[in-house]
Amino acid sequence: MENEPIERRLTAILAADVVGYGRLMEANEERTLAALKHHRREFFDPTLAKHGGRLFKVMGDGFLVEFSSVTRALQCAVEIQRGMPGRNTGVPEDRQIRFRIGINVGDLIVEGDDFFGDGVILATRLEGLAKPGGIACSAFTRSQIGNKIDVDFADQGEIAIKNASKPVHVYFVELSERSSDKSSGLHTHAKDTLISDNPSVAVIPFANVSNDPEQEYFSDGITEDIITDLSKVSGLSVISRNTVFTLKGKALNLEETAKNLGVSYLVDGSVRKAGNRVRITVQLVEGVTDQPIWAERYDRDLTDIFAVQDEITHAVVDQLKVTLLPEERKAIEQEQTGSPEAYNAYLRGAEFLRNRTKSSLLSARQLFSQAVEFDPEYAKAYAGIANCATWLKTHHGADITIEEILSITDKALAIDPDLADAHAARGAAMWIDDRRNEAISAFEQALSIDPDSYEALFYAARFFETIGNFENAAVHYTRATEVRPDDYQAPLRLSEALFSLQRPETAKQYTQIGIKRAQEALKLHPENSRPAQLGAAALARIDEKAKAKAWLSRAMEIDPDDNHMRYNAACTYAQLGEIDLAFEMLNKWIEKAATNLLLWFQKDPDLGPIRNDPRYQGLLDRAQS
Repeated sequence: MENEPIERRLTAILAADVVGYGRLMEANEERTLAALKHHRREFFDPTLAKHGGRLFKVMGDGFLVEFSSVTRALQCAVEIQRGMPGRNTGVPEDRQIRFRIGINVGDLIVEGDDFFGDGVILATRLEGLAKPGGIACSAFTRSQIGNKIDVDFADQGEIAIKNASKPVHVYFVELSERSSDKSSGLHTHAKDTLISDNPSVAVIPFANVSNDPEQEYFSDGITEDIITDLSKVSGLSVISRNTVFTLKGKALNLEETAKNLGVSYLVDGSVRKAGNRVRITVQLVEGVTDQPIWAERYDRDLTDIFAVQDEITHAVVDQLKVTLLPEERKAIEQEQTGSPEAYNAYLRGAEFLRNRTKSSLLSARQLFSQAVEFDPEYAKAYAGIANCATWLKTHHGADITIEEILSITDKALAIDPDLADAHAARGAAMWIDDRRNEAISAFEQALSIDPDSYEALFYAARFFETIGNFENAAVHYTRATEVRPDDYQAPLRLSEALFSLQRPETAKQYTQIGIKRAQEALKLHPENSRPAQLGAAALARIDEKAKAKAWLSRAMEIDPDDNHMRYNAACTYAQLGEIDLAFEMLNKWIEKAATNLLLWFQKDPDLGPIRNDPRYQGLLDRAQS
């Protein structure tokens, strides 16, 4: 009705959706629908009713629920997540019905039979950030809860939310029992600023003050290792790498930074590396006063780098009067490698791996190989070699067998069975070999160990794209975009998945995020064509034709013989309507194309404009012959 009254009210909103719904439906649609119906009838709906929840919208695998109080909403969410049937009952994990839940307090607008408003939108966005089996809420929601419910909260800091004008401060609810983090079966971030009596700390990315800007990899590696070591201390609450690396390279007011991150202390420093000498300057700053409470300068040989990292960690622990348990001391002092030469080679290799071009991958593989020569028991270096091999095979048609990749991952996992990147590389090898169930299992194993493994998130997203499951691809790309704040690939790939899901406005937003990051990547590494490759296709997708052509021209100048560049050029030309040029590139590309990309060739939405051309069918016949 035209004059239908509009009702607006402030309420607590719970948004929930089924984890991996598309995958469950693809595996067995009838079983999944029956299981979900059973769960709703026997558990989910009765739990809502018990806590006074009103289910006001059902969207396939998603639910929106209204509560009269935020306390009731969170009590209901906790009961759902802790009591979901199927957990600890022997039901295979890949068949369990699990939820992500987001809770927000905000406006609910009622117009006729429809419900909408910013409060609803934010609740659904928070749900998308929650871990499988987890709960995410806004800072306002967390403040309203106070100490009314016996749960802890993990501060995730400010996160950019789709369609929001500014970042939103997000908290995760800690569902594990107080006595054991393992009892819930959930895998969460390592103590991301828990609301507790523990001192809270953020390690600001150490500045590279070497004369050589290419030494950035080393200062970043030092920062990451100190974060990792401090996160092992149960008496500290440490902000995650994902959050602090958004601050890299920025001029910071430390007092404001501490306030924005919600921490009491900051670790700030710089690294100068020259030859076999390293100088690390570090200070521990009290956030409220902006005053250093401890500072030190270490002038050492490179061979002492691990000792320096340990000394910094112990100094922070001592200054904050935190008790270091014996097992924590052992974990901090137990390095992946005892060889500084292997460590340095690994860090350099990891930097090259991020660039993903053929030349950078070859350089990375060589450096990882050097690392294992220095230390044959360096598991992370073997995982690096496997990841290079996977990328070279999938994106550049390298003559590497699946057995070779699996053999390398086996070496890594024999040394360290809990190395997420090795499981991710194993999953990618299964994907290439079209062993879909094994690939999914490996990716889930990787992400259960490390939910922030970029390799696992990106491989899983690419896998889901290849089989046409753009919903799951978008979920994994979104998380990969958050995990690595300087990465351009995930947001640009995400934009394509979102276009495929008919979400053009959100897709355009992620295109702009990806283009901005790609521009920064081109400044840092002008020899790397991949930012220009992906950027050109993305710009063509949003009809910025002149920019797309300029970016593509740059990519072709940098890497004229890169086979994957030819494929991305074909995608760009197809989007620009330059069909003959698209087929010219595809005819060259297909000679060296990897099997998994031939599968993707059949699904790629960028090639939609040329699919009805007889030449496309000819290429498809060649690919399948």
